[in-house]
Amino acid sequence: MQRTNLYLDERQTTALDQLARAEGVSRAEVVRRLIDRSLATEPSELDTDLAAIESSFGALVDAPTVRRGPDRRAAHLDSIRRR
Repeated sequence: MQRTNLYLDERQTTALDQLARAEGVSRAEVVRRLIDRSLATEPSELDTDLAAIESSFGALVDAPTVRRGPDRRAAHLDSIRRR
């Protein structure tokens, strides 16, 4: 390992210390984990989820729509909206 100095503002230091305490590790370990996560070449779960959402956008544009007539649920929702 190589030693590296970082200058952090008070907000960053506080957040880093809180995260370190919550994970039961040192401040340096949290920094190393965050750097590893940001440099990872594999997409994160969030990236994968966002890609799936993006690729599905507009998938149902040609799907037939379901028309609902007045029913008890619609009447209930209308009564709530009018309050």
